[in-house]
Amino acid sequence: MYDGSADHCSEMSAGTHLRRRAGIAALALAWLLSPAALFAAQPDGRAQADYPAEDWSRIAAPESAGYSSQRLEELRAYVKTLDTTGLMIVARGRVLFEHGNLSELSYLASVRKSILAMLYGKYVGSGRINLKRTIDDIGFTDIGGLLDMERRATIEHLLSARSGVFHPASNGGDDTDKAPPRGSRNPGTYFLYNNWDFNAAGAVFEKLTGIDIYNALEGDLAWPLQMQDFECSRQAKGGDLKVSHFPAYHMWLSTRDMARLGYLMLREGNWNGRQVIPRSWARRIVRPVTRVGQMNPESHRTEEFGYGFMWWVWDGPRATGPFAGAYAARGAYGQYIVVLPKLDLVVAHKTAVPPLRQVSWRQFRGILDRLLSARQTKPGHCTP
Repeated sequence: MYDGSADHCSEMSAGTHLRRRAGIAALALAWLLSPAALFAAQPDGRAQADYPAEDWSRIAAPESAGYSSQRLEELRAYVKTLDTTGLMIVARGRVLFEHGNLSELSYLASVRKSILAMLYGKYVGSGRINLKRTIDDIGFTDIGGLLDMERRATIEHLLSARSGVFHPASNGGDDTDKAPPRGSRNPGTYFLYNNWDFNAAGAVFEKLTGIDIYNALEGDLAWPLQMQDFECSRQAKGGDLKVSHFPAYHMWLSTRDMARLGYLMLREGNWNGRQVIPRSWARRIVRPVTRVGQMNPESHRTEEFGYGFMWWVWDGPRATGPFAGAYAARGAYGQYIVVLPKLDLVVAHKTAVPPLRQVSWRQFRGILDRLLSARQTKPGHCTP
């Protein structure tokens, strides 16, 4: 297994960071001034959307974007009753609503998994990662060994949480306490939200690419997206390696940089004319692999989500209207990135000091519901 975690940022001096940021800014400016930028279009043929450069543009008058100022103030009053530390709502590439400290770096919890799925795209597209390869092909095992059946799990099974490997993970925060007995489910046949799958997927990424996850996060996403607050040195793996060989690849980002990731997904991997993630991959990872009626444990089947490749996907009867085609990255204590393609919206939400603060999904749905109620419909016009 590739082991670059100890010094994943040590090669990058402060001066190198500044030179790279200056270079990215120059390239971005050159692109924005180019004729190509003036006539660029979205993949679906729409006119070029707004993209943030060094900072986001703001919507001065919400009514101009089809939202009620009064209703947004009601949303603000609601948010103030929660433990929210950062909230940014982006409509068509410009900030519609913001609250709290948007630049503060804090723990992402399980949002890290959705970001890893994004990182996979470049290397799946180039052929360096073949999703059909099995754990056995890669030469992976774990403490106490893996069963013959478990070794047949593929990379695709890891990404979709359907490996059938119910080995303990190095960190908690999943549903392994509700797992069936080991060896009782064939790979690909049973969904379980299991950190072993996700952590092993991180180790697979590093072994097959030869790149530390955090270096990939910096080079493949932070730089192209001109993240405002990213610090490679803040990223750190963790977990009990006496339980499993595979650590959790924890991440620390700001709310406004989370919004950039959500906006990249909204634009199907395209960032101002550059295909940062293959479009087919950006679409694939947010399609349901496990439908809501197949989720485990059974209590999840009454909720609104199926599961794709490490993204939660609205599915079933609730995936209609503004939630048709919608998806989310969700982390403990209130870390969320929600993408609503039908409305051209991204919502990024943080609670910075878990577990002292937390915003449940039910409370966060209160934010989404108030946001949707702020939408205005003009007579004679249809809104999506």
